[in-house]
Amino acid sequence: MAQKNFHRRSLSWIFHVVIGLSLVGFMVAAIGQTRLAVAQTSPASSFIAQHSTMAAPTPLSANELDTALSELNGWDLQNGKLHRQFQFPSFVEAFGFMSSVALVAEAMGHHPEWFNVYNRVTVDLTTHDAGGITIKDVELARKMNELAQ
Repeated sequence: MAQKNFHRRSLSWIFHVVIGLSLVGFMVAAIGQTRLAVAQTSPASSFIAQHSTMAAPTPLSANELDTALSELNGWDLQNGKLHRQFQFPSFVEAFGFMSSVALVAEAMGHHPEWFNVYNRVTVDLTTHDAGGITIKDVELARKMNELAQ
């Protein structure tokens, strides 16, 4: 019985991965088209133009970083980056997690440094444009924690 449930769960994750990967391309195209349409036809176009040329967020202060780390379960600071290793029951579930995070990261316009070995996903977060950890990294870390549950 346990074997049957494992296979059913694995097939469910495979389905989610395939759908997720298919949606990534669709979302990228849709987001790009929406931004273009809004920028060309909306009164908000001046805001979008201003927002797209805004400077990158500034790195968090030492106090802000300490506060963020105290609220981020499982995350620590390594080599000037937020760092965490997630572990899942199988490779398929680890890959499914990565697919889910990819959709969120693309929507945020902020992408993790990560790698996967079997059932583990190791993540480092930093904002290269800002030269350190910013609120964008903290927000993505929070979303990753939610998705891992």
